[in-house]
Amino acid sequence: MAFADRLLAAWYAGHPALALLRPLEALYRRVVVGKRARFLSGESPSYRAPVPVIVVGNITVGGTGKTPMILWLIDHCRQRGLKVGVVSRGYGAKPPQLPWRVSAEHSAEQAGDEPLLIVQRTGVPLMIDPDRSRAVQALLASEPLDLILCDDGMQHYRLARDLELVLIDAARGLGNGRCLPAGPLREPAERLQAADAVLLNGASADREGGFAFSLQPSALVNLRSGERRALDHFPAGQALHAVAGIGNPQRFFNTLLGLNWQPVPHPFADHAQFSAESLAFSPPLPLVMTEKDAVKCRAFAADDWWYLTVEAQPSPAFVGWFDGQLQRLLPQP
Repeated sequence: MAFADRLLAAWYAGHPALALLRPLEALYRRVVVGKRARFLSGESPSYRAPVPVIVVGNITVGGTGKTPMILWLIDHCRQRGLKVGVVSRGYGAKPPQLPWRVSAEHSAEQAGDEPLLIVQRTGVPLMIDPDRSRAVQALLASEPLDLILCDDGMQHYRLARDLELVLIDAARGLGNGRCLPAGPLREPAERLQAADAVLLNGASADREGGFAFSLQPSALVNLRSGERRALDHFPAGQALHAVAGIGNPQRFFNTLLGLNWQPVPHPFADHAQFSAESLAFSPPLPLVMTEKDAVKCRAFAADDWWYLTVEAQPSPAFVGWFDGQLQRLLPQP
């Protein structure tokens, strides 16, 4: 297990050695709390877009289901007649210039895996730039939009926001509740009190602390042909290689187990780069990966490589709450 994986496990499972990192944690907390305070007071400038900006992010290190929720929000807003755009940091992307408008034909190396997935799935206008405020300005200059979704960026305070949606893994919660590097928190836990809504990935019902949402598998898609198959394509008990280079690979493996398959798990680091050699597993079995990983593997995929599509399903209470926020942010004439 890599050091980063061991550290992540310690944050969520607990380890006495983490106490040695508390002096660094105290320094980190002062920095992030001070940064936010400067923006709230107006001491540090922020850019306010002429259209509403909704930030979808988290305060923890590790996967929380952010990309499926972004996809749900895009579809939900479009169903209400809104023209939606997305901005993203584009983690790991190497575009020729910044900001960069992502196209479905771009490579994951150029565009970043998550932005490319979002564009290929939805065709939404999407701009990447570590400076999210610059990305928003470039996106609005390219076409008229009613609403901007900021993929991550909770801690990017140079971009003013009208709504903050914070996602948390319901099973892992906030881990040991400590900030980096002694724990998984990017900001102190009390930061949640300032968010407009907290969504709990995997919760069975809404709680006082947040709305429930789940990730439901919907189909298998062949990497080479694009053929889409129902989830009964593989029979119960099917053995297969399972690849996940996401923030919480075990969630993906558990999903496959829930479909009554027998995955041989192959966890990779989040945003990992793949090659045919790194995925040459034995014995030969069908291979199933996440959609985010698939955008990086199509060029060298074998015939029996598939990715699993998943759909975010937020609770009815969240849907009603969010529609109320849209009416507040975008009043009808």
